[in-house]
Parts: sequence; C-alpha cells; structure tokens
Amino acid sequence: KQPLYYEIAFSYFDPKEQVDCFERIIRKFSTIEVRIFLDLGCGPSLQLREIARRGYEAIGLDLSSEMLEYLRKKSKEEGTKIETVQADMTEFKLKKKVDFAFIMMGSLDVESNETFLSHLDALAASLNSGGLYFIQNMNLDWKINESVNWTMERDGIIVKTTFKSYFIDILNQIAVEEMTLEVNDNGKRKNLVHRRDLKHIFPQEFKVLTELNGKFEFLGWWDGTENTWFLNRPLEKVKKLNNSANMVLLRRK
Repeated sequence: KQPLYYEIAFSYFDPKEQVDCFERIIRKFSTIEVRIFLDLGCGPSLQLREIARRGYEAIGLDLSSEMLEYLRKKSKEEGTKIETVQADMTEFKLKKKVDFAFIMMGSLDVESNETFLSHLDALAASLNSGGLYFIQNMNLDWKINESVNWTMERDGIIVKTTFKSYFIDILNQIAVEEMTLEVNDNGKRKNLVHRRDLKHIFPQEFKVLTELNGKFEFLGWWDGTENTWFLNRPLEKVKKLNNSANMVLLRRK
C-alpha cells in the first residue's frame, strides 16, 4: 500500500490545473506539436493520469517497480493507457522519443555534477528537438534548513507527512532529504521513512552545467503555486524564492 499512502500524502494539488498550465507553457515555448509526455521519477503520477485522460501518450519512468505497478493499476481502473519504464533517471533509454518531459516535487535525484550531466544526456537522447523539459520545485535557496509537515486524509486513511532537509557536506553541496509518513489506515498504524542524499545545484551552477551539456536552451525560471506557474513572474524579479512553488524550463536544441 506504500504507493497509495504516498499518493494521499501528496494529494494537496490539482492535477487538472497543473496540466492546464503545461498546455499553456507548451503553446508559448514548444516549437513542436506535443503528443507524448514523459514523467521522470513519476511515482503514482496524478499528472500523467490526467494527461492520459486528455488523449496524449503518457510514459512514466521510476526506479520503483511498486510505484510503476500501482500506476499501471490506476491507469487501467481509469480506462487510460500509460506506458511505464523502470530505470534510473541519470541513465535511461526510451524506445521512442517524447515531446515534453517533466519532473515534479523536487524529484531531480542527482548526487554530483557528473550525474546531473548524465541525466541531461539521457533526456536529450529521448526528447525531440524543440521539446520542453519542465522542472518543478528546483531547490534554489540553499541558505535554509527546512522542516515542514502536513496531514491529508482519504477513505479513512490519515497520512501525516514530515519533510526535513539539511546539509551534511558543504564542500560537495550534499544535503539530506528525509520524509516520514505516519499512517493511520483505518486504525492500523505504521511509519514509512524515506531518506536520500542529494547534490544541491546552485542556481548559476545549474545554468553553467546546462550550457556545458550543450543540448538544451535555458528558457528561464518562474514563481508559482502548487498548481500553476506565472510566466509574468520570473524569479529574477521575485524578492523571496519559494522552493516549493517554482519552475525551471529548458528546451531541447
């Protein structure tokens, strides 16, 4: 049931509004017709399920076989078709190229500049020229240690989520992200803990690495909410960066 608990924990956003925003971004920035979407680190992907409902081709990539099995199950229940790929986002190869790739909720999982460049290489090989790469919740503000919690409920299942992040290696910019799900499943209690060490890529470093990779144009970064992003609010004009509501946009050369 772990994918279900994860889905409940992160069900505070509106996937319809998010996909509406994807379509606006595509109209403004994509130079190709978009038919095939790729969600990287997809998990249960409410976004892909909404995308599939709209008649697009949908592909979900994740390392977790359990998450992918759950996504296929939900897709079948909802009468849609979603293709799944079990792979590492830093070294994958798709059978066919996609037109729009996205990664949500700060899920960009790299441990070094080299693995980030490898990620861009893998994606470049799978994304059509003129297609977009949308990154949500790029962790831009490195000055703060973060600790937040929230509670969601569905069908008698209560999930309290606590998220913490803190640096453990300043020289190599490595931070720990620790997420705890305290679950009350109709009276049955369990705790799920997920921890990962991530390379924190500084904003200007991100731009330099993208330029070094040479396969993407940096189009910009913007402010937003959990559900939508404001193309009239580039981060250069925002006084306080919000790690939980920004977007970064690249385009395949």
